[in-house]
Amino acid sequence: MQVQEFLEESVRRFPQKTALVCQGRRFAYLEIEERCNRFAQALVADGIGRGERVAVYLENSPEAVISVFATLKADGAFVLINPATKVDKLAYILNNCRATVVVTHVKKLGSVQDCWARAPYLRRVYVVGGAGTRAQEAGKECIPLDAILETPELPGSRPARKSIDEDLAALVYTSGSTGGPKGVMLAHRNVVAAATSIATYLENTPDDIVLDVLPLSFGYGLYQVLVAFKVGATVVLERSFTFPHVVLEKIGSERVTGFPIVPTMSALMLQTDLSRYDFSSVRYLSSAGAPLPVEHIRKLRKQFPRARIFSMYGLTECTRVAYLPPDQIDERPTSVGNAIPNVDAWIVDEQGQRVPPGVVGELVVRGSNVMLGYWEAPEETARALRPGPLGDRVLYSGDLFKTDDAGFLYFVGRRDDLIKTRGQRVSPREVEDVLYQLPGVIEAAVFGVPDAVLGKAIKAVVAVRKDTELTEQKVQAHCARHLEDFMVPQVVEFRDALPKTDTGKVIRSRP
Repeated sequence: MQVQEFLEESVRRFPQKTALVCQGRRFAYLEIEERCNRFAQALVADGIGRGERVAVYLENSPEAVISVFATLKADGAFVLINPATKVDKLAYILNNCRATVVVTHVKKLGSVQDCWARAPYLRRVYVVGGAGTRAQEAGKECIPLDAILETPELPGSRPARKSIDEDLAALVYTSGSTGGPKGVMLAHRNVVAAATSIATYLENTPDDIVLDVLPLSFGYGLYQVLVAFKVGATVVLERSFTFPHVVLEKIGSERVTGFPIVPTMSALMLQTDLSRYDFSSVRYLSSAGAPLPVEHIRKLRKQFPRARIFSMYGLTECTRVAYLPPDQIDERPTSVGNAIPNVDAWIVDEQGQRVPPGVVGELVVRGSNVMLGYWEAPEETARALRPGPLGDRVLYSGDLFKTDDAGFLYFVGRRDDLIKTRGQRVSPREVEDVLYQLPGVIEAAVFGVPDAVLGKAIKAVVAVRKDTELTEQKVQAHCARHLEDFMVPQVVEFRDALPKTDTGKVIRSRP
């Protein structure tokens, strides 16, 4: 199976069912399909073929969704680029993946034009919201996408398919250990395997209505659309969670059943009077991207009494690894559960040997969801993908975990995040979970700072509500009651907010 078949099969089953709600517009599956086919025909005419990269530089929008599926229908591979990406990084990605086509909005066209000289492979730009005529500049052709999508007279049939499930479907750029970002190569079979597994454990059905406020350039956000289209559900797509009230109102008005979140979203929600909103339709909340603080879980359960909460863990290199069954959340609130269906996961020491329960080691992942490798980066690929126990290749995640006696997984931290102080290793998350127990704490981040005596001193940066009276001494006293002495922060700093990535993760290198 190939990824574009998610849409095509749902069109066959539910042609007039609402597939997408976005920016005040509602699209049936058949409408999405026809627009995708028109654009795919144009891409084929442009020379897009098996594995050719099409960059999608758009905010969450119908056109972004259509561009993804149109690219796949043309046998190409999509490259979703966060619209907040600046010119230097944009030029790097376009040049690195040798994209020949970019889809962008007229408001972002200036950024694309600014990097044309550094993107020699780029020959055509499809512009959303642009003028109705073609234009050429610096040898690049700009074409209004709206005219293609909205013209019924243009071909609406699917292009002939040549790709197979081993072919490249997507390049997802993530931070590299050296130099610029690296492209994670995902084949059709990788994406299909991940989406199938996610739909299985979330028990998604055509009756689901999923509210997606996460960037499509963030895998967690993209898979909300992919999984929904796979099962024939409806996606309510929002640009962001910048205005929580508007989004939370949509839960009631659209009768949302599934709501994926990240910790920064839960922090914002829990500062709001949630009793104003109708959450009676929500059957599940899911959390990924970063561990959801235990205090957030406890409070969200009260605000969403009918919803099951799925704590999940994943990597760009394989999309999803583990999930905690909701019936385990009271007993194991800090666990991310067990491997998702059709995936193996285990923990090894530095010699590659499996470790017993309670011992910290590196998580290894095996399954059809594991990436092909990093785009044109053989050395980094060899470090991440190594020989497995059955003659295949497995993914060494770089993340540290441990298990309990029942085999449930617990995230300890990135290998580089662990703090060595007084000869002991401290997991930042363990300290952060204690900080979140303090009334008024919105966000917390813990990291190590150089110390001549301790090696590393533990520093906590905390964001609190404005009406909260917390001092460094109160925070340290609270930690001392719940943690071993070497885990108590030596330094506590208060801020209005913590710096974050576009996907909501705290940037520990910029505390």
